[in-house]
Amino acid sequence: MKRILLFFTILLFISDQLFAQASEQAVPMADKLREDGKIWVVVAVIAVVFAGIAVNMLRIDSKLKKIEKELNIK
Repeated sequence: MKRILLFFTILLFISDQLFAQASEQAVPMADKLREDGKIWVVVAVIAVVFAGIAVNMLRIDSKLKKIEKELNIK
């Protein structure tokens, strides 16, 4: 669990730097999506994908812990 928290913390700091670079230049496609209000659909789809990945990682982690406990692996 600590590894996952560390991973997301590092990802947060890296993404902060990426947003700072992206604000310097305008992207016409993104401007059009914002005008139409469709940018929220894109954001929602990306959020669902990342949430699915996170849930899958947590499920795999819990299954591995269960197997390690059964086999007494540390």
